[in-house]
Amino acid sequence: MNTDTINGSATDFGGKVKEGIGAALGDTSMQAEGKGEQLSGKTQKAFGDAKTSVDQAVRPLLDQARQFVRDRPFASAALGGVVGLALLNTLRGK
Repeated sequence: MNTDTINGSATDFGGKVKEGIGAALGDTSMQAEGKGEQLSGKTQKAFGDAKTSVDQAVRPLLDQARQFVRDRPFASAALGGVVGLALLNTLRGK
């Protein structure tokens, strides 16, 4: 869990409390603020969850790439050169 997930959950919970208090007091403005905070919290939590998912998916690939570069530095340099030339030719329109 990261801070976005935790803060989003806390904001969502606070919004639910505020909405409940607004409903008990008959304050529609407070209810609306609570619903807005819930939406904000859910959005932040979803962003945090997505960030965690991407991190878990990408980290192993980066570790493998780093290990490949350590194990085969010359092959890595050659591969980088080929990719660079291909990118250069693509950008020049050839």
